Amino acid sequence: MPRDGSPTRERLLDAGLKLAHAGALSSLRVDEVVNAAGVAKGTFYVHFATREDFLVALHSRFHDQLARRIEQSAGTLPHGVQRLLRGSLAYLDGCCEQHAIKAMLLGARAEPAIQQAVSAQNARFAALAAAEFAAMKWPGPEQAARLWVGMVAEAAIAEAEAGRRLVPLRQALRHFLE
Repeated sequence: MPRDGSPTRERLLDAGLKLAHAGALSSLRVDEVVNAAGVAKGTFYVHFATREDFLVALHSRFHDQLARRIEQSAGTLPHGVQRLLRGSLAYLDGCCEQHAIKAMLLGARAEPAIQQAVSAQNARFAALAAAEFAAMKWPGPEQAARLWVGMVAEAAIAEAEAGRRLVPLRQALRHFLE
């Protein structure tokens, strides 16, 4: 397999995101992706063993971008409530700015391969949030972090369905921490 980040692999992923914006991930077909990327079907399989591997790569790339965004926005703050809120809002803002997010978030519930990737990403973000809850002296910081990640993910889905930021929903998240 070619290394991650190869131009052709990235072109395929970009094409997949554009197509996901137009419809659901469950209906995304390899033929559509290769046509949109302008590559041969065999080239797809050089970079991805299966369609499911491609969908997981789309999802992982999206969450890696969000993780960088969260770190950039919250990285300089001390551990605690402000860092958790700033990182969570950066996550929500990143979701709102990604045109294909609705397909990504809703597709995660319909595609078994992505469900596993979602669980791994949720665990990744919960581990980061646990340090914030520990700094706030919450009992059971790991469990609180897991619940927080679930609430923020649900907020992202609600915003994706609405097609915009939902200020009252974001205020409710803030209120949970007060």
